[in-house]
Amino acid sequence: MISQHNRRGMRNPWVLGMLALILAVLAVNATFIWLSTQSNRSTLVDREYKSRDRKTGTEFLNELGSRQALGWRVTVKRPPAAIKDEPVMYDITVQDRDGRPVSGEMVVEAYRAADASRDFDTRFKEVSVGSYQGFITFPLKGYWELNVRISRGDEIFSAHADRFTVAERH
Repeated sequence: MISQHNRRGMRNPWVLGMLALILAVLAVNATFIWLSTQSNRSTLVDREYKSRDRKTGTEFLNELGSRQALGWRVTVKRPPAAIKDEPVMYDITVQDRDGRPVSGEMVVEAYRAADASRDFDTRFKEVSVGSYQGFITFPLKGYWELNVRISRGDEIFSAHADRFTVAERH
């Protein structure tokens, strides 16, 4: 007979199976949450993802080969902290494979994973050969990533800076 006072219900394989299933789902969700907070990989999507995904293998290999042939090195000197709505100065240097400075035009793109409508570009000034400076004002707190793109004639090189946090003034 089925009753609320019957203690044998907890020994029923169906009840035990349902409890095990619920615990497994909770464990998987907890694992996903933990992995998402521990990841250092960029979670940002490039603006040109549709056209870049449609490149043929040959086009992709040619582009990769030209970037490797350039062998430019980009060094981003980040400030110790970035505060929301306050301009922050960045120093960026670009050198070729032999360590000589590279002169050209630089655009720095700021990407935000949570709100793509707030992404923006900033042109940097070349203060000396191969050395660029610019101010960036971040409109929102949270995680941001910078994509540095430098062009010299037909040569285009891009590099990504590590993800960082913009804080709110207290």
